[in-house]
Amino acid sequence: MSLGAGEDRPVRLVETHISWVLMTSTIAYKLKKPVRLPFLDFTTLAARRRYCEDELRLNQRLAPSLYIDVVNVCDTPQGPRFDKSGPVLDVAVRMHRFPDGALWSEMLTDGKLAASHIHAMAHRLAEFHRHAAVAKPGSESGSTASHARVTQSLIDAIDTLEARRAMPTTPLADIDWPALRVWLGVQRQMLTPIWAARLRDGRVRECHGDLHLSNVLQLSGEATAFDCIEFDDALRWIDVLDDIAFLAMDLLAHGQHALAFRFINAYLAASGDYDGLPTLRFFMVCRALVRAQVTSLRDQPYVQSGVQSAMHCDTSKYLKIASALSVSADPRLALMHGLPGSGKSFISQRLIEEVNAIAVRSDVERKRLFGLDALQSSRAIVPGNIYTEVDTARTYARLLEVARSALEAGWPVVVDAAFLKRAERARFAGLAASLSVPFCIFDCQAELPLLRRRIEQRNQNGGVTDPSEADLAVLELASRTAESLEETERALAIVVDSTQPEQDPTLASFWLKASVKT
Repeated sequence: MSLGAGEDRPVRLVETHISWVLMTSTIAYKLKKPVRLPFLDFTTLAARRRYCEDELRLNQRLAPSLYIDVVNVCDTPQGPRFDKSGPVLDVAVRMHRFPDGALWSEMLTDGKLAASHIHAMAHRLAEFHRHAAVAKPGSESGSTASHARVTQSLIDAIDTLEARRAMPTTPLADIDWPALRVWLGVQRQMLTPIWAARLRDGRVRECHGDLHLSNVLQLSGEATAFDCIEFDDALRWIDVLDDIAFLAMDLLAHGQHALAFRFINAYLAASGDYDGLPTLRFFMVCRALVRAQVTSLRDQPYVQSGVQSAMHCDTSKYLKIASALSVSADPRLALMHGLPGSGKSFISQRLIEEVNAIAVRSDVERKRLFGLDALQSSRAIVPGNIYTEVDTARTYARLLEVARSALEAGWPVVVDAAFLKRAERARFAGLAASLSVPFCIFDCQAELPLLRRRIEQRNQNGGVTDPSEADLAVLELASRTAESLEETERALAIVVDSTQPEQDPTLASFWLKASVKT
């Protein structure tokens, strides 16, 4: 096939289980294979045209500069040509080609995927979901019935994959298959009322649907995604946490636990969608099983050997992740404690990455109560201030609500707040006791002169880079009114010398060793 005038040059072919992509140095043409699979049917030209047009429309939401148009493949005297006159043989999506190495899967291999990319993508997706079309109440999308079908299809797929374990050409992970089946069924029953509430509350939206590492990239210096699901509405109209669960799971499958939980927590902080935490583990398990099915398709006859594949993890890795996630519940509660500038958020970030925990921060949730983004200054927007006793009580009530939801869903939880009042700490200690989960306090300590210097340095940026609005006046007041830990609290405390927090690698291990206090 010729690519047309000006493009008669070496062409690179990338093949997946459902498409061929022909790439020049500047342009890519994506053709859909004329295949019928359990989840799609591309066997007719009309179907391929419709799905190409849908692909263009949908992907222009997140990557408008990447997608150009839909073009015909025409029969000409010189052979098949793109976008020429003559009988139409096929149809393709035309795109600008992005540079080699731009995919997150490639960046990860090259050691270039950084925390800044993770944060940018989390915020990009939170904003994307905020503006995405919302499923109507009573919709089939995201309903209990749809989740029941997904769960059953995954159970059927597990049976199929299990049957293949004995085949020497397709060795699979040695996991507890019966336990995984049972877990999926139990979760389906437990989450039924939550799914109904999520649909009612507008959390089911027209999402991306296929956010694995080879569909996320750095494009013109920005984190974004392409190649969303276009061939099945049910796979695209999903819960927003189902959408982000795919990327989190894929980071886990590639051994990037710290980046995975950095991403989860950055998304939750940006979106405020902590109410969906009970569903997150289920969604990640399902995404791992779906990915296992997709990777297993490489062994099928319609994927030719010797052609470059876009996949990097094998079927066994995804199955192991699904199994590990299904048994990874470890609810435990940690409070950060300390004056402004004492390093609470720094320590909190370390903990969530090392323990795979969920964190919730008072500075962010306080602003959210006033409709503010984390990095917005409240001073010019809210009359008075947002630090009254009433506002503080509302903030801690929200933190308690989030902590309860996350703990009941089996997640370790870090609550990042000052906790300078004994009554505030007591309510969270009571929550841990009521749920019979381990509880500890990270007591971040530093001398006042150092705290003053840190706050002055932080506020030189006008609060642009950090959600905290604490200034020197707040620090001085807090230092005079803070209620020190009582003896019973000190017995549960892990003291942090926040003058040198990076030199103590044992903080997470202390928390993990904590047991339920009776």
